Amino acid sequence: MKVNVVKNVLKANDIVANENRNIFNKAAVLALNIISSPGSGKTTLLEKTIPALEKQKSIVIVGDLATTRDADRVSDIALQAIQINTGMSCHLYANQISESLKKLKLDEADYVFIENVGNLVCPGEFDLGENLKVVLLSVPEGDDKVAKYPTIFRVADVVLLTKSDLLGILDFDIQRVKDDIAKLNANVTFIEISSKTSSGMEEWIAWLKEKRGKSVGQQARFVTEE
Repeated sequence: MKVNVVKNVLKANDIVANENRNIFNKAAVLALNIISSPGSGKTTLLEKTIPALEKQKSIVIVGDLATTRDADRVSDIALQAIQINTGMSCHLYANQISESLKKLKLDEADYVFIENVGNLVCPGEFDLGENLKVVLLSVPEGDDKVAKYPTIFRVADVVLLTKSDLLGILDFDIQRVKDDIAKLNANVTFIEISSKTSSGMEEWIAWLKEKRGKSVGQQARFVTEE
């Protein structure tokens, strides 16, 4: 019975996630699910990313157990910022995103950044309707996390090694990380990035713009065919 319950929960979540994806497609926005451990630099990355996108506008949906601190940090630079407090839940659900979409100006946006609850396990199981998954791994977390938490890295579209300015200062074997990722996901993009020094930011922004360009073309075909 427990297995059936889990399957039913995931199935119900996937139905709503597909509805969310259709909404994103029709609005021609690129939706990204940003996943990482707590303290890896998700919000700081968004603080650097949104202004760097210049004329392209961003909406941010933030998931945390409590407080509005992260949404507050990006509210002045984003088109809109919404905080979802999950209470005891270690990840966001598709229905929470669905409720948020009712309040968002999707037609005015180019990107929707969904900052998931800090966790490398649960968020990988729950589709939110995003177009792409962005997984952050920070240097202070150590070089063993890819092998220890393989599920999320298998489904990542891009892995950002954050706080890369600490490479050479902390004991971190970057080749070990690259090798572990390659065993799980041969097609993933890997970018070393530092929000402090801006190293890697140009590559990250270029990746975002390229993916949005491709996604909008695909979404246009989807709307036409529908």
